[in-house]
Amino acid sequence: MTQVKVRHATKDDVPEIADLVVRLKRLNNEFDPLFLVVDDAKERALKYISASLGSPRTLLLVATKGEKIIGFLRAEMRERIFYVPHMEGHITEMYVLPEFRRGQMGQDILEHGAAELVKMGAEIIVGDLPSRNEIAVHFYTKRGFRRLIETFAHMPS
Repeated sequence: MTQVKVRHATKDDVPEIADLVVRLKRLNNEFDPLFLVVDDAKERALKYISASLGSPRTLLLVATKGEKIIGFLRAEMRERIFYVPHMEGHITEMYVLPEFRRGQMGQDILEHGAAELVKMGAEIIVGDLPSRNEIAVHFYTKRGFRRLIETFAHMPS
């Protein structure tokens, strides 16, 4: 049986991670029509992930089973200039393929990511997710995260 591993992403991983980014964005759209995915999402995802690899303040991890990438986590270090704790590890993207969600994979990649962010200086870990994505809300809440900020949207007519 092939073991699942979490590791730092490499340049060779970029196309597969970009595919997962697009899947994540399309999933978000299923929960809320304000997350309508652009036609060139794949090209944008390739640029976004490539730029993430080159940043010392960004963490990019992949979960693999054999040679296949089954999930990823992208996070960045941010300063909270008005608040204590001061340094934040901010999870901007996290996705695990549906067939691997009910196991330990999401928990493993989140724990690995949190540990790496602490090594980078994070004193608090936060995550961005669409409020209507009940899968993600349940996942984070079950692991001790709580709502910290609400974002409201309005489409002017």
